[in-house]
Amino acid sequence: MFTEQAWEQRYSSRTAVWSGRPNPQLVAEATDLTPGRALDVGSGEGADAVWLARRGWRVTAVDISRTALQRAAAHAGDAGPEIADRVEWVHADVRDQPPAEAAYDLVSAQFMHLPGEERAVLFARLAAAVAAGGTLLIVGHHPWDLRTSVHRMHLPEMMYTPEELAAALDPAVWEVRAEARPRPAVDPQGRESIVHDAVLVARRRS
Repeated sequence: MFTEQAWEQRYSSRTAVWSGRPNPQLVAEATDLTPGRALDVGSGEGADAVWLARRGWRVTAVDISRTALQRAAAHAGDAGPEIADRVEWVHADVRDQPPAEAAYDLVSAQFMHLPGEERAVLFARLAAAVAAGGTLLIVGHHPWDLRTSVHRMHLPEMMYTPEELAAALDPAVWEVRAEARPRPAVDPQGRESIVHDAVLVARRRS
């Protein structure tokens, strides 16, 4: 389920996998940031990258799926050349091709779920990619969601709390907020529910 082939199959199975809207925690955290260089990891069909580009960011958007990147580039093209020119679409598996260190003012990883050791290595590399004064934003499904009817992944060991992520960051280097943020959702039966996002916001000290 973590291979390029698996993601290609998922994207090829339907015309759109995601909503086309930017992730809400990215909007909440990046709206007031000064635009600079952003790294969007697991960029999918491009909604986050295009939203950032609209706000003046220069975005490197990375995904393992060529199909997702093609859709994302089309999405950016629909937004106009000024937006499209601000986004570089990169086909890569960041587990094998880590980003440049200290290169980005914002590094965003939305709902990237991997086994524990792989996740720790990847998130450490993403943290290393943040420039001085920059922001690391990691958002995932909180383990509390396993108690809801929304039917999260059947692999609870790949879920994490924000406190777990915060514990891996040196407080001498980072100013950290770690929160479980509630938001409304609808389960497969159409019933309203509340889910929680595990949100880590970390600013690298200058």
